[in-house]
Amino acid sequence: MNTELKNELPPYEEQQDFYMKLRSKITDFAQSKSGKTSKFAPYLLFAPDLFHLLIKSMLDSRIDAKYKALIGSGILYFITPLDVLPEGLVGPGGFIDDIIVATYVVNMLLNKFSSDVIEEHWVGDEKLLNALKKISETSDTVAGKLPSKSILGKFIKKSK
Repeated sequence: MNTELKNELPPYEEQQDFYMKLRSKITDFAQSKSGKTSKFAPYLLFAPDLFHLLIKSMLDSRIDAKYKALIGSGILYFITPLDVLPEGLVGPGGFIDDIIVATYVVNMLLNKFSSDVIEEHWVGDEKLLNALKKISETSDTVAGKLPSKSILGKFIKKSK
């Protein structure tokens, strides 16, 4: 399997611009009309961090092709407009299901590879393992309230 990129990545500045624009968009969305921040805002802000982690992990030569296929699936779930909670309909709140899938992928990577390999690509505010613990706890709670929990559960079981 050829795991090399066919095209070059955009320049680092463009990547950072996209990352910061996405974080800004999520922050703006999380602010309610009353000026209070949504209780899910800190978790929604993990979306760009997890997406960045998946992209950088995909390019890491220490990760084998089998796990790059899993990473690719997580990236594809982020960019595909048809998912359980589409961002086009729900806004940035639609990243909740993307975060759940990305958390699953990153947990699989952490079970196989040293946390140092994965944390090297983390750009979030907290240590990756602490952040994932928070995300996992919250995603279980949020997923339990979604009518699509059984669909997501089937997706995750099949990908194991």
